[in-house]
Amino acid sequence: MTSCSGAGRRERFSSDPAERCPRRSATCRSLSRAHGFGVPVDPPAGVVRKALLAWYRRRRRDLPWRRTQDPYRILVAEVLLQRTRVVSGGPYYERFLERFPDVRSLAHAPEEDVLRAWEGLGFYRRARNLHAAARAIAEDYGGVIPHDAVALETLPGIGPYTAGAIASIAFSERVAAVDGNATRVLARLYAIEDDVTRGPGDARIRDLARSLVPAERPGEFNQALMELGATVCHPRAPDCCRCPLEACCLARRRGIEVSLPRRPRARQMITVPVVFALLESKGRVLLIPRPPGGLLAGLWSLPGGEKPLRTDDREILVATVLAQTGLRTQVGPRVTRINQMFSHRRWAGAIYRCEPMNPEGIAPPARWVDRGELASLPVVPAHRKTIEAEARLASIGPPHS
Repeated sequence: MTSCSGAGRRERFSSDPAERCPRRSATCRSLSRAHGFGVPVDPPAGVVRKALLAWYRRRRRDLPWRRTQDPYRILVAEVLLQRTRVVSGGPYYERFLERFPDVRSLAHAPEEDVLRAWEGLGFYRRARNLHAAARAIAEDYGGVIPHDAVALETLPGIGPYTAGAIASIAFSERVAAVDGNATRVLARLYAIEDDVTRGPGDARIRDLARSLVPAERPGEFNQALMELGATVCHPRAPDCCRCPLEACCLARRRGIEVSLPRRPRARQMITVPVVFALLESKGRVLLIPRPPGGLLAGLWSLPGGEKPLRTDDREILVATVLAQTGLRTQVGPRVTRINQMFSHRRWAGAIYRCEPMNPEGIAPPARWVDRGELASLPVVPAHRKTIEAEARLASIGPPHS
């Protein structure tokens, strides 16, 4: 059994976590001494609540969505943070609220405006679901966000976690909010060795979460549990010596904390070859809408897309651009390589500069877009970056001899 000591060194100490980390919560220390570490005793709810809330009030991060109980702002934050790290999410959260300060402004906005404000965050289905939820709130609830988790779950894209977070934080409903961070903490604290994504393991996590949430300030407790998972109880290297629950953690007691929670093996990332065309005419760039319901749906992109393995980029690009836009093209030099990661696949390929042979012969929905309009459209971020980089190079001009 090892423990933390000094500047990152690992030393051997007692098997008693209360002795290894002597500054741990007094409540957890007393519990561990009373029961002994050879007997697996579930920590009582009162002990967990007291230790966790005391730690949270001292250590919580100052985040913009924690400075409000406005249910709309909490809704935006919870949806945004579903697949975005906290350190990255703050600036996007502030900008999104500047553009859409309330439910009605979001509900009445065109989808393109919403996607443009979301651009760069990825997982654009979140933005479409948030937009649909705002519309449902405006149409079915008179613009007032429902006050309970059951009603919140009827909104598009709102599942049990998001509903629980909004209901507990904004409306003080005694309901659990179990995200990945909370799941990890509970699986380790109670040494749950079943798969936590389904069956008995999932049911045990949810039952524990419900039993732990206090009647008073349930939102604070839910945030504390998630904060502990995000900042201390890390997936691969839990910082147990900083944990207020270390002395009553059953997984820590058994030395299995790193192996929990149990999850099914992640899907293997597949690499898909892609090729795209950068076509310009009279200061405009040619864009097409991404197919609805698929990857990056609702965004505009350069013509092209995924292609079969072991096929010639230029031949495929000529045929694809003709099919998508009606334009005959000559493929020129490669502009840049593409290496873009998504949740389940990786795009690997290139963008080529192409010359349109019949620029006025485009077929809808392809369209020529000028620089001003480009700024207002939601565009695949890697494509926008390439378009803007090429525009900057063009404005500089060729080097002087």
